[in-house]
Amino acid sequence: EVQLVESGGGSVQAGGSLRLSCAASGFTHASYCMAWFRQAPGKEREAVAVVYDGSDNQHYIDSVKGRFTISRDVAKNSLYLQMNSLQPEDTAIYYCAAVPWPVGSDIGIPPTAAFVYWGHGTQVTVSA
Repeated sequence: EVQLVESGGGSVQAGGSLRLSCAASGFTHASYCMAWFRQAPGKEREAVAVVYDGSDNQHYIDSVKGRFTISRDVAKNSLYLQMNSLQPEDTAIYYCAAVPWPVGSDIGIPPTAAFVYWGHGTQVTVSA
């Protein structure tokens, strides 16, 4: 059974930084596409950043480019999101997600429905 467990959320002031971690277990495929999503109150869940195993290709939504960095440690079965220059609009619950993915295939940011494994989320709150 695949499990994804997020950690590292918290409350920071605008301009601050946080590093989210996602510990994965139960993976049986050789390659995955992994992502960080977020959902703010009253808004739809949106992908923030995606990384592909093998190529390590990364994709970000425009609002976080230059501020957030996604990284993957395959040996530790972990996913990270370094978030710098946080702004109040980054306030949301952040989710780790994964889906088995063929090596060498990169479609940018896949649709939300493509991801089959989800963590329970970690709250990030940024105050002005």
